[in-house]
Amino acid sequence: MTSVPRNHSVQRAICLFILLVLAVPFSLGQGLERAEPEAVGMSTERLERMADVMDAYVENGRIAGSVTLILKDGHIVYERASGMRDKESGDPMELTDMFRIASMTKAIVSTAVLILQEQGKLSIQDPVGKHLPEWMETTVAVEAEGGYEIVPANRPIRIRDMLTHQAGVGMGAGLAAEHWEAADIQYWYLADKPEGIREVARTIASLPMDAHPGERYVYGLNQDVLGAVVEVASGQPLDEFLDEHLLTPLGMEDTYFFVPEEKADRLAVVYGGSNTGIQRLDQWAGHFHGQGHYLEGPRATFGGGAGLVSTAYDYARFLQMYLNKGELNGVRILSPTTVELALSHHVEDPWGNGSALGLPFGIIRDLGAYGQAGSVGEFSWGGAYHTSYFASPQHNMAVVYMTQIMNPGPGLDDFTKLRTMSHQAIVN
Repeated sequence: MTSVPRNHSVQRAICLFILLVLAVPFSLGQGLERAEPEAVGMSTERLERMADVMDAYVENGRIAGSVTLILKDGHIVYERASGMRDKESGDPMELTDMFRIASMTKAIVSTAVLILQEQGKLSIQDPVGKHLPEWMETTVAVEAEGGYEIVPANRPIRIRDMLTHQAGVGMGAGLAAEHWEAADIQYWYLADKPEGIREVARTIASLPMDAHPGERYVYGLNQDVLGAVVEVASGQPLDEFLDEHLLTPLGMEDTYFFVPEEKADRLAVVYGGSNTGIQRLDQWAGHFHGQGHYLEGPRATFGGGAGLVSTAYDYARFLQMYLNKGELNGVRILSPTTVELALSHHVEDPWGNGSALGLPFGIIRDLGAYGQAGSVGEFSWGGAYHTSYFASPQHNMAVVYMTQIMNPGPGLDDFTKLRTMSHQAIVN
């Protein structure tokens, strides 16, 4: 990706100055009100500890930059940009910069499925094949003497199986990897595909899965296929459905599958980690294509599993909607009963760490077994570019952390520190 210089216009500077002088209780036009931490049961002094701890990852060369945002009781109590959006050009990170959120896309597309269920256009108990006929009968690669054999799946895959990663759908690295490689469907990156998600889903259906439906947890292209389900069930392209029913109603004005040209200067540069530090990934070989196709590319495949670009502010609004039991600022996206369903324990502890799996969040079930700062019922996930979020219904707190680094070097513990520093600031 060619570095895009910022357009720091005089007009923008004047607007920011006016906002600061007038102390308007909104954050850079994002519609999230600020509050003094003490007014919502948090400590300013304790929140300020976070700056040095998180900034150290930039200073030590572990990441290029980050944005951290904390909401408590629906108000911004902490927001900090650290380091650089683009080290090589000397462009500092800004609070409204945009990030490739990869698997944080899953919760948004899964929410679209739940919206369609509320509209009566599908049920999560439906076989996927009810909406995508080629999915009614699928195959599975199973171990056999001398290698593997391909057998019929033991039953049709349901939408709920895909929401909970119980469908057996992998990323093309299983026993039958050569079939997936031949079909040019491997790993999670789809932004370079010239065909739409409906055709990608059709190809995936023809390939051997990694497990029978319901047999075990398999992390894969489930939400990408569900993106095609959304298109068929709604009669709209996935990006249009999300915009109409979720993004625009929530004010998520900076969330896209592909970045508009006028916002290109806000997309953070991707770096790769190693034992010696980080390096820009312009020439990096692999399935993730360096800086990717989010600015320039076919702009054809809406990857429901890992395709979105967003900001910390936008994603915080999405999480707060869930904490508010389905609504934000008077706009209802889901009913409280659907939120309860999404945040229930559908698959118990697939990781062996006191967690359960919801639709599709990871949820803390046993805090002692989890072994980190948190609360029972807290839901979370992350993305391949080292982004992360968690939200606590118990404390009505949402935390979003955005960076852009692939394969971070060993020992990078910023996620753990973020959890600790966020929770230790709760004093009431």
